Amino acid sequence: MKLATFTHRGATRIGVVRDDGVVDLSAAAPELPREMTGFLAAGASAMVRASDVAAKAAALPLGEVTLRAPVLNPGKVLAIGLNYRDHVEESGAKMPEYQVWFNKQHNCINDPFGTINLPVVSNMLDYEAEMCFVIAKRCKHVPVDRAHEVIGGYFVGNDVSVRDWQLRTNTWQIGKSFDTHGPIGPWLVTPDEVGDPHALDIKCWVNGELRQNSNTKHLIFSCFDQIAHLSQAFTLDVGDVIFTGTSSGVGMAMKPPVTLKVGDVVKVEIEKLGHIENRVVPEKADTIIG
Repeated sequence: MKLATFTHRGATRIGVVRDDGVVDLSAAAPELPREMTGFLAAGASAMVRASDVAAKAAALPLGEVTLRAPVLNPGKVLAIGLNYRDHVEESGAKMPEYQVWFNKQHNCINDPFGTINLPVVSNMLDYEAEMCFVIAKRCKHVPVDRAHEVIGGYFVGNDVSVRDWQLRTNTWQIGKSFDTHGPIGPWLVTPDEVGDPHALDIKCWVNGELRQNSNTKHLIFSCFDQIAHLSQAFTLDVGDVIFTGTSSGVGMAMKPPVTLKVGDVVKVEIEKLGHIENRVVPEKADTIIG
């Protein structure tokens, strides 16, 4: 099942994507939560109800709605670095013995077809095509062989990075967390429809030029390894979003390095999950207080 967050006629809610339309669950099953984290927390019964009504209810054409980030306000946004062997090699880093994690602040979350800002303070903007997933069950100390139980769905992401801000300190958090620099979507696909998440083609184009071309089978640490590792340290909550790493082909590893510029269009596509597409625009330098 494909579950989307969308806005239609000024109201935002969730629905089930079917063919070229989306079934509005607020109309088809008004007893269900109207935002994704609450829906995931409602568990298997909510999934069954949504599937049942989606098979019979009328759908809004996708062309009449605005697709939003599937999880609009994640509690945590966690991303693993250096998790594809070819990306480790192109970055000149050592193969990681342990998982390398950083936070992306939740303010970076962006819609699947939203614009991404070229920051006022930097022109070293880069892309990173990534598979993401969302936690659907609060969990701690999860063994690898049970980690699949806590995943609510998978989706496409772009870990947009401001390289000079990222690399000027040992912690990458700020350079990975600029506003708009975490587009995700276009919807989340439930695990039963994805099958093996470690066998999916993942590609990224910039202005139609293929830059990244890999498969999730090349992850050094699998999705399940990631959950087991993180949950040893802290509780994972429903709605937490995980970025699982990027492959080779990022702009800053090209010779010479190539950065994103205003007007560039970045498309990320993952087999079975769909695609997101984002245009680079100049950031507005307006001061906001309050």
